Amino acid sequence: MLRRLLEEGQRVRLTIDGKPVTACVGDSVAAAMLSCGLRYCRTTPISGEKRAPYCMMGVCFECLVTIDGINNRQGCLIEVREGMRIDTQLGRRTVE
Repeated sequence: MLRRLLEEGQRVRLTIDGKPVTACVGDSVAAAMLSCGLRYCRTTPISGEKRAPYCMMGVCFECLVTIDGINNRQGCLIEVREGMRIDTQLGRRTVE
């Protein structure tokens, strides 16, 4: 469905749901998740429905993920960096 037009540029290593992947420098977390084949980044709290990034500009909050142990991060607004640990956010958001 989605594919990168150019595969050039520097890459960073990170993990998504425990799986090692690489992403291009400058990619958002949401874009990196989509480009590695993930179809969703969170599930809804009531039905467990899978949700994918929608607006990719920080308005809809469908791209919430856990990054380096911190919940409720908007994946579309955060740029990937070397060694980042990203996890799909399952169910209800928690406030810390």
